Amino acid sequence: MISDIMNESTARMKKSIESLRAELSKIRTGRAHPNLLDHVSVPYYGSELPVNQVSNVAIAEARVLTITPWEKDMIPVIEKAILTSDLGLTPSTAGMTIRIVLPPLTEERRRDLIKVVRAEAEAARVAIRNIRRDANNHIKELQKNKDISQDDERRGEEEIQKLTDKYIAEVDKNLTAKEEEMMEI
Repeated sequence: MISDIMNESTARMKKSIESLRAELSKIRTGRAHPNLLDHVSVPYYGSELPVNQVSNVAIAEARVLTITPWEKDMIPVIEKAILTSDLGLTPSTAGMTIRIVLPPLTEERRRDLIKVVRAEAEAARVAIRNIRRDANNHIKELQKNKDISQDDERRGEEEIQKLTDKYIAEVDKNLTAKEEEMMEI
């Protein structure tokens, strides 16, 4: 029973870490990254699709993204979607290729983005602590119903705490890496 709770908690904590990584990858640094455009959608034959599903997004240089749409008709649609997104980027078109030059970040903008990164990390920590609370409540319920002994309850809570510490450390590691990436010029 406790192993089932541990397995479920582990899976949920892994999802929290994956979610944090996905959110951090959307936060722009000074370098080009194809994931930067993941949340930009374009209308395509009656449905909204991410840019990377209607074109090839690649890194041309350290701070230049190139987008090559699969259909010529999509060029103005993709340009408009990028312009209206919250990324603050200006695309330029050359034939069948859209180029996006990422401007260097100012010191002030870097500090603002680091605040956003820290807020995302704290949200991930809170999610992991909530998973710990749910698991501990489940273990206490099992002990209350006499399904497990008090010793098993204590051991289960210790294991859950070790698991929580492991995933909180993973959040901190991701936060540190992103902060270092943000402060690079």
